[in-house]
Amino acid sequence: MFNRALDHIEEWLIASFMAVATLIIFLAVLHRYALGIPWLWEYARQLNFNWAQELCIYLFIWMAKFGAAYGVRSGIHVGVDVLVRKLSADNQSFFIQLGLGLGAFFTFIVAALGIRFVLFVHAMGQISPDLRLPMWIVYLAVPLGSSLMCYRFLQVLAAYRRSGQLPAHHYDVAGAAE
Repeated sequence: MFNRALDHIEEWLIASFMAVATLIIFLAVLHRYALGIPWLWEYARQLNFNWAQELCIYLFIWMAKFGAAYGVRSGIHVGVDVLVRKLSADNQSFFIQLGLGLGAFFTFIVAALGIRFVLFVHAMGQISPDLRLPMWIVYLAVPLGSSLMCYRFLQVLAAYRRSGQLPAHHYDVAGAAE
């Protein structure tokens, strides 16, 4: 139940960040070109989209951190397994488990250091230039996304130990995701 709810929250966040960023970019581009249209100029010049680029950058950072965790969960995260596939089944299992364990360890370290950094930025009171947003909120993507990614590595490792199968993102003949 917890994992299913977490899956939905993760997917919803990724889709929302992407949709909001796309909408903001679309509106900012419309605004930029509306300034060249005389009858729209009066309305468009009253709007200020100076903050749009900064917000989109922050949204894409958050999307990337949660998207990496989604990638681990669904089997689409980048992995180099050319050498592992050439090994015997027992050795493959060992190196797959080692890789998942090291992935969990690495993302745990990044999350722990991320928490320290967020606390430091919070104490310094740094704010973003255009949005005037506290930067600790922006940097919170690192410990949250890395913690989720660590959890996903451990989740995949546990499932692999039970079933011997890794999550895989399958494609049909035409190349479209199933």
